[in-house]
Amino acid sequence: MLSALAFLTVAGGARVPDERTLRWFPVIGAVIGGVLALVAGTAGEVWAPAVVALLVVVTDLVLTGLLHVDGLADCADGLLPHLDRDRRLAVLREPTVGAFALAVVPTVLLARWVALAGDGIEPVALIAVWAASRTGMAVVPALVPYARPQGLATPFLAGSRSWLVVWLVPVAGLLAVVHGPIGVVAGVAGTVAFAAVIGVADRRLGGFTGDVLGASAVVGETVALLALAAA
Repeated sequence: MLSALAFLTVAGGARVPDERTLRWFPVIGAVIGGVLALVAGTAGEVWAPAVVALLVVVTDLVLTGLLHVDGLADCADGLLPHLDRDRRLAVLREPTVGAFALAVVPTVLLARWVALAGDGIEPVALIAVWAASRTGMAVVPALVPYARPQGLATPFLAGSRSWLVVWLVPVAGLLAVVHGPIGVVAGVAGTVAFAAVIGVADRRLGGFTGDVLGASAVVGETVALLALAAA
């Protein structure tokens, strides 16, 4: 558990991931969502919704150390332009930020803020949304090949199990209890968005990378939040 906490957040210390790490991803996702729900519920007693939304977005960035947003930026530059496979993989490793990332990342962060700034999302729903995104991250390695011989995700790939998808059942249940049918719709929309990013990466890279997992999580969460806000 601590290795998953260290990998997905700034907490947990400098621990090396192993084959047991992935099984804890859904739990850590729920923990992150729980912290965000606490921030939203507590701050909502003091500040206006727009300020509360900003605090939630910033808290998520701080807790995750911008790891997933960095993956989103890298994927925007590596997957969206017209490049060959080798060049795409090289771009994903580059620390610089290109025009595609400069357009995509602010747009996604703004979308998250707009969704959270309304009064349609119950704080407890954040637990389900973040648990679902980390469940997806844990399941992908069992279904899609890794695009590199070696990389950041290599140490824990052997521990991937597709049965982890069963986590989506209680997650969907929580969304349904909190938001009714629109909660289930939001869960499905977020899952489809998550899968869409993985699908694009699979076609253009021949698999996934750590950056792809991070980008998928951010996109899936954002779409789910927008769907909940639409209600």
